[in-house]
Amino acid sequence: MLQKSLSDLDKVVAIGGGHGLGRVLSSLSFLGSRLTGIVTTTDNGGSTGRLRHSENCIAWGDVRNCINQLVTQPDIGSLLFEYRFQNEGELKNHNLGNLMLVALDNLCVRPLDAVNLIRNMLHVECQLIPMSEHPSDLIAVTPSGNDVHGEVSVDKMHEFPHQLTVQPNVSATLEAVQAIEKAELILLGPGSFLTSIMPPLLLSDIQKALRRTNAKVIYLGNLQHEIGPASKRPLQERLQWCENTVGFPFINAVIQDIDKQSELSYSTYIHDLREDMNKNYHDRVKLKEAIESVVNHILTTVR
Repeated sequence: MLQKSLSDLDKVVAIGGGHGLGRVLSSLSFLGSRLTGIVTTTDNGGSTGRLRHSENCIAWGDVRNCINQLVTQPDIGSLLFEYRFQNEGELKNHNLGNLMLVALDNLCVRPLDAVNLIRNMLHVECQLIPMSEHPSDLIAVTPSGNDVHGEVSVDKMHEFPHQLTVQPNVSATLEAVQAIEKAELILLGPGSFLTSIMPPLLLSDIQKALRRTNAKVIYLGNLQHEIGPASKRPLQERLQWCENTVGFPFINAVIQDIDKQSELSYSTYIHDLREDMNKNYHDRVKLKEAIESVVNHILTTVR
């Protein structure tokens, strides 16, 4: 048996949203087009939420964040893409990148076309795919049976939900399904468990793709204690709840920071993952090296 290294892999997929997914993608950007990010599109807060309300579009904020973190040569285009209006008018707090993506979405046949146009404009090689090309919202069911609508409200819950769904029951983007099926390695997180990591995993198309793939799945732990309902459950219970929700056990390994260890029944690898200057952020080099180390342990090929 021969060990496979991260650089040997032809298809790597990262799933999530928020700043966490962007940090993982930028850590592994050396993979170029062999790396695919499947991005959560259920956010309903801030500039993204206002645009969703007025344009009936998918949530573009997490896609924009990932693109921004993948820009290797900042220029006027990338500065414009991340520009946020500060005036007191209707544009207050709107991000120009979100507006650009909405405009391109309106001009293109598919939202994915809009993403690819921006990627090409900003010279981003990594593939970025919205989890779905249809608007949908995250819905949590409380232990008492009440529905909580939207990511913003879910984040404010005082108890861990009994159930989590995406409504309407939209289809996953075809290219996201294909990427998972062909992947050799799939990374989940880091990020908010319920509102960044879980939404793509709630889509039946993605659940079926996870059943069909031969990929190893690594869960990347957070550096900080989660705020919100996810904090009500230890990581072990969250991971088991995730697998029960998806319908089968699919997580092969967990990477945790040396200062944020939990006792788990999963194969666990401990690494120093924090930036030296800002302990709240994953260091890109350390994260890459940690993933590389785990890949060397769990992926082998026959001579």
